[in-house]
Amino acid sequence: MQTHLADFIKETAAGQEADDILRKCTHCGFCLANCPTYRLLGDELDSPRGRIYQIKQVLEGETPTESIQLHLDRCLTCRACETTCPSGVEYGRLADLGREIVEEQVPRRGLQRWMRVGLRSVLPRPRLFGALLAAGRMARPLVPSPLRKKIRPRRPAPAWPATATHDRFVLMLEGCVQPALEPPINPQTARLMDGLGIGVKRTTQVSCCGAIHQHLGAGEAAKDRIRSNIDAWWPHIEAGAEAIVVNASGCGAQVKDYGHLLADDPVYAERAARVAALAIDPIELLERHAHQLAPADDAPRRVAFQTPCTLQHAQRLNGRVDALMARIGFDMTPVPDAQICCGSAGTYSVLQPKMADQLRTQKLDNLNTGSPEVIATANIGCLAHLDETSEIPVRHWLELIRVA
Repeated sequence: MQTHLADFIKETAAGQEADDILRKCTHCGFCLANCPTYRLLGDELDSPRGRIYQIKQVLEGETPTESIQLHLDRCLTCRACETTCPSGVEYGRLADLGREIVEEQVPRRGLQRWMRVGLRSVLPRPRLFGALLAAGRMARPLVPSPLRKKIRPRRPAPAWPATATHDRFVLMLEGCVQPALEPPINPQTARLMDGLGIGVKRTTQVSCCGAIHQHLGAGEAAKDRIRSNIDAWWPHIEAGAEAIVVNASGCGAQVKDYGHLLADDPVYAERAARVAALAIDPIELLERHAHQLAPADDAPRRVAFQTPCTLQHAQRLNGRVDALMARIGFDMTPVPDAQICCGSAGTYSVLQPKMADQLRTQKLDNLNTGSPEVIATANIGCLAHLDETSEIPVRHWLELIRVA
């Protein structure tokens, strides 16, 4: 694709990267079949190919419009298009850049603006989010219906493992909304590590990975949070932490991208690259210990695994959780169209509820094809979104296993 970038972006690092990405796109259309929004709407402007063209127009100097903003808003950034692209177009990076530029030039209005401000202000703050969720649980009957279904009942959590001295230790990103929405996930992750002789060093000053700001067009705020996280982790990395375990695949995809996001930061570039290299999804560690793992005593054995987009398209770890679960004794049921997003996509289910609900209905139909007893997943957003309407339980896959 030929490009003629405008002066405001042409000589910048972001412009050079965007130019490289745009030139890779041949407009072949292979991405269309895997794009959730194109499958629903059939509109070229709501496809990766159409959005690439709209971003190109903005980068070449055309004034962005509310229409372009809408089509970028409708993108889930699931990156399924990247998996199927024969030319290696890094669409996710281009989409983030396009959103950031459009966000600066097209003011949000009314409720749309305040919803985004609210999401950026509340979700990255675990204590505030937890307090509001607790208040919502107490006043649940009074909460408007669209929000009421998102107020999850609190589940009891297992105890964190007692502090022990292990030769090996890892850091763990506990996340911003996950501790309040699903309290069992983090301590269960730590218990698995402990059972394998790996200590978990908690860094409570680290909460949000920066993805919420990143995907809402607030790139600089995301970078500030990333720098703060690196500062908090760095002393432990210097002390010998062998990995940063991230059990929410959406957060994992973001942390693994730190090196790219701060590549031009003269102070943080090297440390960001080191943090990105240390970040792992639990499957990358646990599959090496498969012989020590077994299904939890109370875990159903017939399982449908919902592979989050951030696990299969961003981190490129598709099929590995399924394979491990099958190896240790689970009966994994078939899931048609497993590459298509469930509709959660971070804040997407709040900002684009109609399309998110349609995608969830399709995903649950596919997950239920093999009559599973439980749906397992690897991302808190997918878990909460699917569990709102699922007739069978939805759990993080780490809750279903134990050290034998």
